[in-house]
Amino acid sequence: MVGVMDGSLNAGGARSVGSEPAQTDAGAAVGAEGTRTPRPGGRRPPAQPPSGHVFKAKRTRGDVWYAKYRLPDGRQVQRKIGPAWSERGRPPAGYFTKRLAEEWLRDLLDQARRGTLPGMVLTGARFEDAAAEYMRYAERDKQLKPSTLKGYRYIIDSHLLPAFRGRRLEDITTAEIERWRQGLGNVRAKREAARKGRGGTPAPPLSNASKNRIIVTLHGIFRRACKVYGLPVNPASGIERHPQRNDGDIEVFSPEEVWALVEAAASKQDGALFLTAAFTGLRRGELLALRWRDVDFAAALIRVRASWAVGSLTAPKSGKVRSVPLAPDVADALKQLRKREHFKGEDDLVFAGPAGSHLDGAELRRRYKAALEDAGLRSLRFHDLRHTFGTRMIAKADIRRVQEWMGHADVQTTMRYLHYAPREEDARLVAEAFAVTGRTKATVGGRRAA
Repeated sequence: MVGVMDGSLNAGGARSVGSEPAQTDAGAAVGAEGTRTPRPGGRRPPAQPPSGHVFKAKRTRGDVWYAKYRLPDGRQVQRKIGPAWSERGRPPAGYFTKRLAEEWLRDLLDQARRGTLPGMVLTGARFEDAAAEYMRYAERDKQLKPSTLKGYRYIIDSHLLPAFRGRRLEDITTAEIERWRQGLGNVRAKREAARKGRGGTPAPPLSNASKNRIIVTLHGIFRRACKVYGLPVNPASGIERHPQRNDGDIEVFSPEEVWALVEAAASKQDGALFLTAAFTGLRRGELLALRWRDVDFAAALIRVRASWAVGSLTAPKSGKVRSVPLAPDVADALKQLRKREHFKGEDDLVFAGPAGSHLDGAELRRRYKAALEDAGLRSLRFHDLRHTFGTRMIAKADIRRVQEWMGHADVQTTMRYLHYAPREEDARLVAEAFAVTGRTKATVGGRRAA
């Protein structure tokens, strides 16, 4: 069939006059991605304003609108817009009148003029290339911690590559990413269902926080691709994150529960480690990296100099060395621990593995959970021992000191503990604000007393 040219537009949306193109054989190879007409000799003309026109072609199942347009580099592209609507009234979703088809083309030409039209710039890179470059940048240029890199690798391998592997960067659109965002977790659900069928233990569904970490990683990959491969626009920049609830509530141990956990520990070393975690607020990685030279019994201080995670020794999370008070109970427990036969030199680890090496974090977590169960305690996380320190200390010290002890880079992080600080004068202030002079005492819900 032969298509008929209905309207010609330039980048500004005005109709082209005197440049009506020849009729186009719409029955030729015309797909959703369109066809490009190369120029003889492979030479591209100088950049020119993009222009194009829409035309309607007859098809067996009804008329269809197409667009044919010229990009600034001289390439000609023909694309299907959608089925034509010729009835009265508002067209159904997905159908186009002549006016809607022209609006579709006008928006496309505006994108071409701005240089943001997907596929307009040929980067020569695919998604897996951009992902590899992002990991190289994160590891070598930004020098992120091994634990952070491990998280990125997991997200890329488990969620991003299955969705975008093999795709040219310029072909991935915001609309496609939005559809993928809405289905986040479906691929994992299918994989876990298969695992369950094989007798494996299914993992819990993705939380909104996990989904947002995946989206942030994808955004970072495309942001890096814009700089390295010349991608004109980041297609993930307009993607909304999933809502997250953060009510500020924290579950912590009482002092009695801390001691019950210490007493239920499988060994003297584990008991000392649990006690140190609760009474100093050190992170698990900081505890595993602690050496005897970091424990200053004379000054009653523990100096936090390093952290151990994913088989690597790094600086503490804040990037700075800090000092934390050494409570007498912790000092006594550590002195008893140092009476052991081996691994008690200044450079030895305080909480050492069988050969004096760093403890395995996963094994420690399992022993911690076993101690919770043996003590009959709530199933709180190991990190909640750190929160226990924060909530207890905010009641005794000012917020800046607590921030320094916990190694928070931002005081806003420390402020989460403020509602645990006792403020007995607040009740008195409320009573004074509502006091009524000469008022006789009344019974709530009853008549005034005589």
